[in-house]
Amino acid sequence: MRVVSQENACPKQDVCPKYREKHHCEKYSVRDRFARHSKSRRSPRRLAPVVGLCAAAMLIAVTARMALAQDEHKEAVAVPAKLVESTPDSAPAVQLHAISKLAGRYFVDFRSRTAASYGHAFLWYGRLNERGKIGLIEVAGLHPASDSPVPYILGHLFPVPAETGKSYGDLDEQYLTANYRVYLKEADAKRAFAYIKHKQDTSPLWLAGVYNCTAFLADIAGYMGLRTPVTATWMYPEDFINNLRDLNGGRQEIPLAANH
Repeated sequence: MRVVSQENACPKQDVCPKYREKHHCEKYSVRDRFARHSKSRRSPRRLAPVVGLCAAAMLIAVTARMALAQDEHKEAVAVPAKLVESTPDSAPAVQLHAISKLAGRYFVDFRSRTAASYGHAFLWYGRLNERGKIGLIEVAGLHPASDSPVPYILGHLFPVPAETGKSYGDLDEQYLTANYRVYLKEADAKRAFAYIKHKQDTSPLWLAGVYNCTAFLADIAGYMGLRTPVTATWMYPEDFINNLRDLNGGRQEIPLAANH
């Protein structure tokens, strides 16, 4: 007679892996197995309504978000459309710059700047743009005809060749020490500008104590009907410009005399 132990009566290969724990065999009745399988089958059915509700909630949220985005897009598109419709046909839709009351005015600007020595006097002349700002200009001023300091030094002893256009620093606002701007009507401006050109063409020499940058500007200012300092030739450029403005009361509208 063969004795079979409890362990051999239930070999490992006959035990269902799903219900095996630490290699010990457990006995389950048909009823228990059926009950477990029935429970596992019923679990998905209980979760089905929950999953359905979650999916419905997500669908509603996505739909609402899409609807809101469409409404915002429609509203954004509608705003500029209303603005365009409310704009009169006779007025431009957008004005980039306001037109200044000085737009198109002709001017002569007497100026002084710093220099390696005692400074330099010169002038800008031209016409303002539609915003009342300086655009393209002409520059006139008497100075030795060289960037070298030698003609400048010699020009304190005897006349040296001169130039009457712009010099280094004339266009840089950072070097400006004083200015006095006056405005002219078109007809007067044409005569004043022609005289400036004439002075440029007829001033070939520079002599520090006789005919220099301040004397050059004094001649132009006198032609335009402005009062000028008697000692203009011996004045520092900054003092000359400030004195010129003070002598004329700072007035900016300058009508030329009929005989000019």
